[in-house]
Amino acid sequence: MLEHKRPLKSKGFYVRMKLLHHKQEKKSCFYTYYKFLTCFSFFLYFISSHFITTNNPQTKSNSHFISHNLFQTSNTTTSYQNTVHNILNYKIFVYDLPSNYNTDWLSNSRCSTHLFASEVAIHRALLTSQVRTFDPYEADFFFVPVYVSCNFSTINGFPSIIHARSLIASAIQFISTQHQFWNRSKGSDHVFVASHDFGACFHTLEDVAMVQGIPEMLKNSIVLQTFGVEYKHPCQEVENVVIPPYISPESVSNILEKAPVNGRRDIWAFFRGKMEIHPKNISGRFYSKRVRTVIWRKFSGDRRFYIHRHRYSGYQSEIARSVFCLCPLGWAPWSPRIVESVALGCVPVIIADGIRLPFPSAVRWAEISVRVAEKDVVKLSRILERVAATNLSDIQRNLWDPKTRHALLFNEVIQEGDATWQVLVSLSQKLGRSHRRSRIVSGELRSDT
Repeated sequence: MLEHKRPLKSKGFYVRMKLLHHKQEKKSCFYTYYKFLTCFSFFLYFISSHFITTNNPQTKSNSHFISHNLFQTSNTTTSYQNTVHNILNYKIFVYDLPSNYNTDWLSNSRCSTHLFASEVAIHRALLTSQVRTFDPYEADFFFVPVYVSCNFSTINGFPSIIHARSLIASAIQFISTQHQFWNRSKGSDHVFVASHDFGACFHTLEDVAMVQGIPEMLKNSIVLQTFGVEYKHPCQEVENVVIPPYISPESVSNILEKAPVNGRRDIWAFFRGKMEIHPKNISGRFYSKRVRTVIWRKFSGDRRFYIHRHRYSGYQSEIARSVFCLCPLGWAPWSPRIVESVALGCVPVIIADGIRLPFPSAVRWAEISVRVAEKDVVKLSRILERVAATNLSDIQRNLWDPKTRHALLFNEVIQEGDATWQVLVSLSQKLGRSHRRSRIVSGELRSDT
């Protein structure tokens, strides 16, 4: 909410009060001249400020910043109030499902901290949110909290989502028999999270995910998913919002306390992660569409590239030391490295053709990152050299804006501008799917009949 601050007294007001205090003193010619000069100076100041702000685009930008922080001009205040009003002017009902659908999984601490944990973070944030309602009849959206990413493989430790479809089907069966709200809208105002490789297709391999597609039971709902591309794809043929993968805000804060974003960066180009020396994975598929293999073969011997194939617990501290962070696709186009790079002030070099990135209205991706086509990965060093020689400082200045980092991180309690806040902004643009609002528009009264 807006904090209403008592406006500061102007210098003119201060001068006037001083003069009143001494009103018994004899007003000399010097005093009259001083008063005239002071008033005239203030007049010139405000007139010149108006013309400078109007004619200079850069000054416009600066004056907006100053007015927001010092004067809270009416335009800025109105815009902010409208944003808050739009977000808080609707309600979400959070289903209280049996614990086997969600909180039972939290017995494994990784469930709430690994890269797919946005399903947990969003659920937790909504529970204490101002948009939450306990009355389902006044809800515009219905959130279904099912944690499908916490079934960790005993073989490799990675999340296994083989059970995802059956678990979600069971949850839908539960809410549709216990409540009327799913059936009345056929799920169109219900919200799910699918924070996995290929989102609501619930499979880690693209060819299999495309064949299986999105489960029929979800096709009418809204899905918050990490997967998104700018071209037609079976795994996004549902009303969806692209969200970032989960990166612990506490982990980021701890790193930034030791290495601020504008601190020394002694690594020019950085990548640490899974890299296939031979492009075909043991599954017989081409991992990363060969991109990571090319990076390893072409640049692992280049001293400017700090490239490692093995895990390291201090991985994020290496990002904080780097100028450029390579973010090539893996099995899916998106990568947690994109968020980690932004959060820790390293310019993300995104190598994933057609990727759709989260919250473009809040994060100016074109101004904070470098995009490299998959076919141009062999030219990577030349591309980065050109960026370093031309607009690197501009990119870093935009990247280091705290609001950018904030927009991609989920907090346990919603904070203005954070990732869950951005989800709420996105949902506010989908209120046409609200069954409650459609009834109001059609003039129906609240009724169970």
